[in-house]
Amino acid sequence: MGFVIAVLSGKGGTGKTTACAGISVALSRAGHQVLCIDCDVGLRNLDIALGLSDCSALSFQDVSEGGYALEQATAHPQYPGLYFLTAPMNRSLEQIDRGAFICMLQKAREQFDFILLDAPAGVGVGFRLAADPADRCILVTGSGPSAVRDATRAGELLELAGKADVRLLVNRVDKTMLSILDKTLDDVMDEAGLPLLGVVLEDPDVPMAAAIGTSLYQYNKRSSAAKSFERIAKRIQGYPVPIKIR
Repeated sequence: MGFVIAVLSGKGGTGKTTACAGISVALSRAGHQVLCIDCDVGLRNLDIALGLSDCSALSFQDVSEGGYALEQATAHPQYPGLYFLTAPMNRSLEQIDRGAFICMLQKAREQFDFILLDAPAGVGVGFRLAADPADRCILVTGSGPSAVRDATRAGELLELAGKADVRLLVNRVDKTMLSILDKTLDDVMDEAGLPLLGVVLEDPDVPMAAAIGTSLYQYNKRSSAAKSFERIAKRIQGYPVPIKIR
């Protein structure tokens, strides 16, 4: 059975969608069947991070409620095994049929090794839509005080919801800022109260890839962020890969 992973953040601007795309690409390159679902209803942009902005794509609502099959999800032209469903634009989050969404995910478990859900930022309805059916939650945060505070609150909500498998991904880390603030990643982990899944440095290749409409790995597979997402994907697969900052 496939594994459902919700990629969440307590606030916007943490690079959550970039992280979801980077991990998905890395898992597919490792030979897995991967389905990426954009759950950010009304503000979708996972297609940009995946380099699929020029491709037409079904929404998850089309599949869960509209009679389309999972087999019709958009196949990535560069990465065999990577598929994509976008978010609907003609519904509000409150109008999403959660039961139908969960049933779709159950079917997806039978066809894919990993299903990644890119949730909207914040802790509202979209947060719960992605978190509730997930086997693991990846909470993406920055290293700044406000981002860590929001991640702490999000982690508390996940704990209250009974989510035991929650991991912290510290993204867009500026080593100079950490030095100025006299903070370490251990401090961030302690404040958030969550085990660390990975660290990704601020990388200028990320906005450049988005600007030209390609995935980060296609733009520069040797970039710092791309290498970090590969290491994170290996940890998700169960490999004991040490956490490095470089």
